[in-house]
Amino acid sequence: MSSDIQFILISEQEIAEKVAEMGAKINTDYQTQNLLIVSILKGAVIFLADLIRKITIPLEIDFMAVSSYGAGSRTSGVVKIIKDLDKELAGYDVLIVEDVLDSGMTLNYLINILRERHPHSIKVATLLDKPSRRIKDFELDYCGFVIPDEFVVGYGLDYNEKYRNLPYIGVLSPEKVKENCTFMEEFDS
Repeated sequence: MSSDIQFILISEQEIAEKVAEMGAKINTDYQTQNLLIVSILKGAVIFLADLIRKITIPLEIDFMAVSSYGAGSRTSGVVKIIKDLDKELAGYDVLIVEDVLDSGMTLNYLINILRERHPHSIKVATLLDKPSRRIKDFELDYCGFVIPDEFVVGYGLDYNEKYRNLPYIGVLSPEKVKENCTFMEEFDS
């Protein structure tokens, strides 16, 4: 375990079991649909890679990159699309794959933009859910773990682009967060 990690919140084994469970449910739910998985970069890419290996039905993937955090640990409240989709969404059943849902502001923004592109349906799969930070209400279609309001890293999640490669979800030590953080106005993502 990295010395910057206060404790492991979700183990590598727990993640693997949950991803397999989610993949099996997606297989059942999308059997006869035209599935397009939209992964939100960069945090969701490891989750995406493991999840699609558990999905046995035909699918396509595309990527979006958005930012609302900058270099801090709190969102700026402004969502910026850094990389948009390559595919047209009309006729697809879109499954957005996200790493963590907290306030819901970013995801709400993305869903509204994607709806304007006329997909057949839009659903959301997230590895982590922090409902205590929710500002925008959401009914998640697929959720891995509900977690407390902790700053988590690992399994794709980062702090200043570090820790993504950890095979587990860990809570970053408060000292490490404060060390490099320039807190912006708190809008909570």
